[in-house]
Amino acid sequence: MGLTLQPRIRSPMLLSAYLTTGLAIKIFSRLSKADISVHGQEHLPPGPIIFVVNHFTRVETLLLPYSIYRLTHKPVLSLAAASLFKGGLEKFLTMVGVVATDDPRRDELIIRNLLTGAADWIIFPEGSMIKTKKIVHGGRYMVADPDGMREPHTGAAALALRAELLRRRLLQAAREPSGPAAALGPLGIGSLDEVPTTGVSIVPVNLTYYPIRTAENIALQIASRLVKDMSERMVEEIMTEGTMLLSGVDLDIRFGAPLAMGDYLSQNGLEDAAAAEAPLAYAISPGLKEKMRPVAYEIMQRYMHDIYALTTINHEHLLAAFLRMYPFREIRESDLKRRIFYAASLVTGKKGGKDIFFVHRSLRENQAHLLTDDRYGKFANFFALAGEKGVLRRRGEMLVCDRAKLSGPLSFHRGRIDNPIEVMANEVEPLQQLSALLRRLARLPSFVVRLAIVRYLLREDRAAHERACQLFPVVAEGRQIADGRSFLLPSWRRSLGVVLVHSYLASPAEVRGLARYLRRRGIWVFAPRLPGHGTCVEDLALRKHREWMETVESAYVLLRTVCRRVAVGGVAFGGSLALDLAARVRGRGLAGVFAVSPPFALKDYSARIIPPSDVWNRFLAKLKREEKSNEYLQFSGDDERGNYSRNPVSGVNEVGDFLEEISGRYGEIAVPALIMQSEANPVVDPKGSQRIYAMLGSADKEFAMLSGARHVLVAGEGEERAWRRIASFLDTL
Repeated sequence: MGLTLQPRIRSPMLLSAYLTTGLAIKIFSRLSKADISVHGQEHLPPGPIIFVVNHFTRVETLLLPYSIYRLTHKPVLSLAAASLFKGGLEKFLTMVGVVATDDPRRDELIIRNLLTGAADWIIFPEGSMIKTKKIVHGGRYMVADPDGMREPHTGAAALALRAELLRRRLLQAAREPSGPAAALGPLGIGSLDEVPTTGVSIVPVNLTYYPIRTAENIALQIASRLVKDMSERMVEEIMTEGTMLLSGVDLDIRFGAPLAMGDYLSQNGLEDAAAAEAPLAYAISPGLKEKMRPVAYEIMQRYMHDIYALTTINHEHLLAAFLRMYPFREIRESDLKRRIFYAASLVTGKKGGKDIFFVHRSLRENQAHLLTDDRYGKFANFFALAGEKGVLRRRGEMLVCDRAKLSGPLSFHRGRIDNPIEVMANEVEPLQQLSALLRRLARLPSFVVRLAIVRYLLREDRAAHERACQLFPVVAEGRQIADGRSFLLPSWRRSLGVVLVHSYLASPAEVRGLARYLRRRGIWVFAPRLPGHGTCVEDLALRKHREWMETVESAYVLLRTVCRRVAVGGVAFGGSLALDLAARVRGRGLAGVFAVSPPFALKDYSARIIPPSDVWNRFLAKLKREEKSNEYLQFSGDDERGNYSRNPVSGVNEVGDFLEEISGRYGEIAVPALIMQSEANPVVDPKGSQRIYAMLGSADKEFAMLSGARHVLVAGEGEERAWRRIASFLDTL
């Protein structure tokens, strides 16, 4: 995006900056693999703004002004340490609109820009990069730097107050007999029309990076060739910032509610004292400065709190902070994972309809993967880093934590390299509510955590069904709702649990008979409702197969929390979902898997599900052309009570996509497996089920072919024969 020059910017430095900033930052952004997400832009006020921002990396002085400009279409300048303005770097920083903190015209330049609306400003109130992210000391906001602990700067607050006082006096001068000319002259402002009618504000901004990693990278290799005897500081910065930007890092930029300076002018007689001073100028009298000091301090404390309250919490924050809170040196790995899973559910909660915390987008997704295959590496990556840095070591099923490395003093210039785990914990230390939550969770007995997880999963499952019924009120009353709900049948006689998954277009009622039979044999049973089922077909038309996979995964987590061993099984497409889970969990607590009439591919379905190929191809072509499809196929299943009578084309497409995805994973299934079919299945071709059986990687597997022409073998005629066969399989686990 190019930058539009504004005629109010008269300084040669500013003109140069905005001729080159857009191009320079575009090039830098393309080289970087940073994924930038912006939140809270609705908080940006229309008037002059000083953005106060936490400071962790040098690249913030490049990326942030451009990111803000893209939102406001107004130039944004920033301050940087005077020590950076050396050699060629001085010219570059000047070009991209950065001003040295020791520039003698700094305050005048900032206030003039605010008074004329020519540019907004970014100020880092910490005064330097906080590499250790240690910002709280003794319950107060204190900045850790190489010289020790000090308070954050109040300069942003003082400058914003001065600009607002001058802005009001200028507007008042227009109504005075001498007119505005006398007031504008000393300020170098040409016309009162340039003065904004909207007040000056301070907007707190938080920048959160995820993940924080350090390693040698190409930038360090290049720098080592160009610079001999690089300082420890330079090496650390290139290793940390280069790795994050070149290897990929998520950067969340979050704007908070603005602090209007006009709301503070009545404090300590500021406005009256300023009105008594004449003539207007950029200089400030010692008396006014003294009156401004406590007000600026109060504002600083407010925006420091707001900056860190905007921290975007991620999985590594939860892990690092929890380990710091946990009162014991050792914890079972499975127990730690459950506690973090539960913590993830708590931090995404709401209070009064509003989010309790700001969280990374990965925490907004289904978290069952944390307790199944960890496919996104949330635990694996953290454990590897913690092991490398000596924070954690394994002892069998236990994790032993070196607590001294979570609260010890960090080297200012090596902290991000030596112990990034402590840096992560420091970052969320100001979030007192999060600390209290994790501290309570760390002290809960394991069985209480398990019970809380089960209650949470059941509550979420029920809430999802209720939300669907509210969105589709056509089925908001009557028998369908009761039949459509998931159900749990507990048993106290055995430690085996079974997840039962109903077929496509059906509901959990389809497997209720089998579930009751298994419960009588001492087995826990949970039958989840697949999203879009048990409500209405219009709901199903909006669903994706990823939702169905995650629902089965959550069901497994629920039973695995209370049962020592869990098996998973399902009917038709539900059986395919069960096999998918078995392929991904790969024996991690999974005792076995069974599938009744599973299809191998979409073509295995009869015309009752899929029309002839020429008709189906026409439907798919239409689906690709349109964002939504209102096309439905007629369907008549084995159980008229539980099945939809129509089949959405979009749903069939999702089934096809899923079956294509799983087709290459059957060989990864290693647990005992049972495939069941009927000789003359009218819906799913038995040859497809046989093909699945042949591809299974299980050493212990069985194919059971039953006589008859039924599809849903576990419900209806001959159901007990199928029940006995499944129970016999489960008895061997």
